[in-house]
Amino acid sequence: MGIFSNNTTEKNIDITKIKLPEHLGIIMDGNGRWAKKRGLPRSAGHSAGAKTFRTITRYCSDIGIKHLTLYAFSTENWTRPPEEVSALMKYFKDYLEEALRDFLDDTVKIKFIGDISAFPDELRELMEENERVSKDRSGMVLNLAMNYGGRSEIVYACRKIAKMAANGEISPENIDEKLISDNIYTAGQPDPDFIIRPSGEYRTSNFLLWQSAYAEYYIDDVLWPDYTKEHLNKALLEYSKRNRRFGGV
Repeated sequence: MGIFSNNTTEKNIDITKIKLPEHLGIIMDGNGRWAKKRGLPRSAGHSAGAKTFRTITRYCSDIGIKHLTLYAFSTENWTRPPEEVSALMKYFKDYLEEALRDFLDDTVKIKFIGDISAFPDELRELMEENERVSKDRSGMVLNLAMNYGGRSEIVYACRKIAKMAANGEISPENIDEKLISDNIYTAGQPDPDFIIRPSGEYRTSNFLLWQSAYAEYYIDDVLWPDYTKEHLNKALLEYSKRNRRFGGV
């Protein structure tokens, strides 16, 4: 497990022995283009992408990633064709039912970040049940960004802080970066060290805007349904070689 065999000049490197990010973010992108290239409906791309999601999530847990945040459904994705949104809801439901049924002895702790109130009752109840069942697990924290947008997350935090100020719990002078970090969806978790975007697109797409101020980025041309453990290994090796200065020298 975790040995490079191709896609890199490095040979026989144990991925668990290199410097890994404590918090990894992945923008799962390219399902639609993958389907289009094959003359298939976009839903087929999402189905293939769901399989990749399962594989990569399990692999990240196995190699020792502590926090993994996957961008599954953005606040903007509601504008997609209704049939595509419906297909996505089905895949989300299938995964959540599977997680409850087949992963009772799993160590992964599941959390949802975003405004889940917008989802159908059945799906929202499955999300809440998965969080409840997994809350005491000691393994990797899997953040699933659902109906998530980085800007809306900052607005969410500002509203919480404004209520605190209105209630006399804090004064405006108390508002600092730590207070904002303590009131966003990922409160209590480290900021992402490394963010990967498959599909070759060069933009953040409203993902973890506050948290990613000093994250390292990596763009891969492969579309998400074709993304493999080997692609991830190559990205992680690149991360291990970077010198993170956080604005210093």
